[in-house]
Amino acid sequence: MFRRLLLTLLAPALLSACAPDAREVVVYSARGEQLIQPILERYAAQTGVDVRWINDKEGPLMQRLLSEDEQTPADLFLTVDAGNLWLAAENGLLQPARSQQLNSNIPAHLRDESDRWFGLSVRARTIAYSTERVDPEMLGSYADLSDPKWRGRLCLRTSKKVYNQSLVAMMIAGHGEEKTEEIVRGWVENLAAPVFSSDTRLLEAIQAGQCDAGIVNTYYFGRLQKKDPSIPIALHWPPEGVHVNVSGAGIVRHTDNRDGALALLEWLSSAEAQQEFAAVNLEYPANPAIAVDPLVAAWGEFEPDLINVSRAGELQAEAVRLMDRAGYR
Repeated sequence: MFRRLLLTLLAPALLSACAPDAREVVVYSARGEQLIQPILERYAAQTGVDVRWINDKEGPLMQRLLSEDEQTPADLFLTVDAGNLWLAAENGLLQPARSQQLNSNIPAHLRDESDRWFGLSVRARTIAYSTERVDPEMLGSYADLSDPKWRGRLCLRTSKKVYNQSLVAMMIAGHGEEKTEEIVRGWVENLAAPVFSSDTRLLEAIQAGQCDAGIVNTYYFGRLQKKDPSIPIALHWPPEGVHVNVSGAGIVRHTDNRDGALALLEWLSSAEAQQEFAAVNLEYPANPAIAVDPLVAAWGEFEPDLINVSRAGELQAEAVRLMDRAGYR
């Protein structure tokens, strides 16, 4: 009788000692630490919630979540590229976040149809060109870069980068596989140099005269422009719709602090956080009500491709096979 009474009295304390701290949220992040630290520290200062984060590449983080399973300390998974978010969701690492606030703040094409992840910033992947050697009037769509007029004038980043895999996947969604393969083969035939390891090196090659045009994420151009405002490169927006992708986040399936994770995710989608979250990397806010950074705004407005970005994940394996067949390495 005494032991039963003692256990009854101690049970709340024991449960409290084993339970996660409701005032702490743990984020596994594949977004650069310098990009997330300011915004997460701001949230912690405003709410009193301690936010801890672990930074790594998306692959190791997803493997870690799989290995930890129900024992994971993670509450929120944050990464770049819809293909990575889709893969995390399809591997059962994320759970739905039913939230009217998230659905109101983030457009439907920038979030998972089952609410397992939400885009938080938008990165446009578009055409960069030399203002010294290219007449803007000759520029058109992504497909136009396969035209023979670009023979020996085009630069591309490696097909092994997820950004290009997602671009080609979205082209398959829009044009079909046969037409997309024809376009990619044309790109390869028009290359002025072997593919580059980064968008920055590609842009530097355009500046140096090694090629005249290429496809890049706009924030890489922005970084160079901040260093040298007179850089002789400009951005062109394909008229049929600009390929967009996201950095985003979802609630970890086995979190012990779902409410804390949801509160942080909702805050990241809010007007209060969106401008800083996007501006720190010269991206576009996912929340369309938020103004973009002045440097980004100076590049002009564009019409995005409104196909749901989850297709970048669904068709990614098909895109990789297509690029391999087309000789795009």
